[in-house]
Amino acid sequence: QVQLVESGGGLVQAGGSLSLSCAASGSIFSINTMGWYRQAPGKQRALVATMSSGGSTRTADSVKGRFTISRDNAKNMVYLRMNNLKPEDTAVYYCNANIRVTTDWRYDYYWGQGTQVTVSS
Repeated sequence: QVQLVESGGGLVQAGGSLSLSCAASGSIFSINTMGWYRQAPGKQRALVATMSSGGSTRTADSVKGRFTISRDNAKNMVYLRMNNLKPEDTAVYYCNANIRVTTDWRYDYYWGQGTQVTVSS
């Protein structure tokens, strides 16, 4: 019923920049929070940044001042601009959204398939 599709990952040198995009589609009634998580090899998936429909944000301390989350509510899209990337930012980045579909009253969390970000030193 709902799909989240990420794009924009890739390989970049330390100090470089990348932008990620995520589009939500399907039988969507409304979206609450959208955001990004990441999972590095051998580590648990962790929050990067999220944004509510009203614009409130949560950002991991490790990326504050370097990463910026934004969203376009009309297009059901969320973005992540990553500047001054470091090797420790290397991970699979996952889009996440809290969505109510047209056939249900509840909100559920949905995940994208992930996009690889690799930062070389």
